[in-house]
Amino acid sequence: MKHLTRRTILATAPAAITLAALPARAAKQYGPGVTDSEIKVGNTAPYSGPASNYGTIWKCEAAYFNMINAQGGINGRQINFISYDDAYSPPKTVEMTRKLVEQDQVFIIAGGAGTPTNTAIWKYMNQHEVPQLFVGTGATKWDDPKGHPWTIGFQPNYQSEGRIYAAYILQHKPDGKIGVLY
Repeated sequence: MKHLTRRTILATAPAAITLAALPARAAKQYGPGVTDSEIKVGNTAPYSGPASNYGTIWKCEAAYFNMINAQGGINGRQINFISYDDAYSPPKTVEMTRKLVEQDQVFIIAGGAGTPTNTAIWKYMNQHEVPQLFVGTGATKWDDPKGHPWTIGFQPNYQSEGRIYAAYILQHKPDGKIGVLY
């Protein structure tokens, strides 16, 4: 049942972001990072440091948001994607995340990379009730809707991934050998 809940959350997250962008029918009061003309999406990414080879992911994310903006945005709102280099360093991730939340006033933090960096901001994000969406790590801890309802993982956890590979190998290469590097 826990996995069904996570899937439901993941399936509804894009709709929630879209609904947040809909015009308010009553008084125009939006939360931080949402106005009549823009939606602020924050991110920290390893553009430098030991995981900098993954930095291309967030450059592509920025390009995607630029494409959406060029097509009129979301219900007329432009996506203001603010992404800072955290060098895959948890202290830097904390510093940049605080800047995004407290100074830039982003609506959400989307697509952070790695277990150590996301762990460093996990409690902060949930205390401040800022959505931490699509956490890019396969650690099992991100599936915790009761303890950390403002955080949603993105990829399958490493254990599930291992089971999928094992099932495939057993079915298609039953005499194959498996090596594990860790």
